[in-house]
Amino acid sequence: MVKKLITRRKFNCMKQLSNNDGVIAALAIDQRGSMVKMMETAVGKEHYHIDMVYEFKELVSEELTKYVSAILLDEEYGFKGIKAKNVNAGLILSYEKTGYDVNTPGRLPELLPEESIQRLIKKGADAAKVLVYYNPDDPQDILDKKHAFLERLGDEARAADLPVFVEPIVYDNEILDDKSPEFAKIKPRKVIETIQEFTKDHYHIDILKVEVPVLFKYVEGFNHSNPIVYSQKEAANYFKVASDAATRPFIYLSAGVPTEVFHQELVFAGESGANYSGILGGRATWFEGVAAYAKGGKDGLRKWLDTIGRDNVEHLNKILKQYAKPWYDIYGGFNNIEVIDINLKD
Repeated sequence: MVKKLITRRKFNCMKQLSNNDGVIAALAIDQRGSMVKMMETAVGKEHYHIDMVYEFKELVSEELTKYVSAILLDEEYGFKGIKAKNVNAGLILSYEKTGYDVNTPGRLPELLPEESIQRLIKKGADAAKVLVYYNPDDPQDILDKKHAFLERLGDEARAADLPVFVEPIVYDNEILDDKSPEFAKIKPRKVIETIQEFTKDHYHIDILKVEVPVLFKYVEGFNHSNPIVYSQKEAANYFKVASDAATRPFIYLSAGVPTEVFHQELVFAGESGANYSGILGGRATWFEGVAAYAKGGKDGLRKWLDTIGRDNVEHLNKILKQYAKPWYDIYGGFNNIEVIDINLKD
């Protein structure tokens, strides 16, 4: 296999974002509008104040980054969390505007207008993260806009010499309920085709943060009272095919599923032969802490984080230890990487 060339700065950033096994065991708490809604619902609109969101992110970061390899934060609501994180944990900063313009077709992505990757580096980022809504069945003019957007993003990250994480979220223009059995039937193909596209070399995406290729609540044996859309054999095949489609490292996001379900997904993925390189686990790790904060304030949240929150993270770490593969394995292993020095000063 041809040697994989990685610049020294980018290689050092990837080491900072990974644990000793070369696995990205990261925590995600970059939710913005949805975080506000969660807190408003928990404490009641009449008692809500934006400082609660700031404090919640700060405490989650302070307590849980002791046990993870990195944390994903936004600066808008997570600025206190950035300062509070453990020094040994890597920092991934969100670079996209939250949501999308509903009046413009295609759910087009947009970067934060006041940011650049150079600016994120100055704020301590070891990587930039960008979420992109993606439907491989969209009209070609929409796809062209998103592909060009990603090409520009990749070139900016290369020029600044910083890893970029891209998070594609698939959707459909006809089946709008992405939690429905109808969407579950078409999701595997969409995820697989999206991975095939986004891991092409010319995008220069370093890590793909992907959804699992099925809606797990419709998998036979894990469906509870839900209808069965996939047999376990079919689901396992989708995990394997999606993994084999990737030509660059990928990690799984939790996509808001309950803690136990996320654990089941990761074990199932590993046993199905999916070569994932870690996670960016969000609400599955800390969601119940919102209620603990609403009920007990700062002390109540800290107690929850030091017990249940910590247990959630350590359980994930055990799963990753057993099933996740180092990010550099897709390039032929650690010894097949050649670190090169470049001079960005002109």
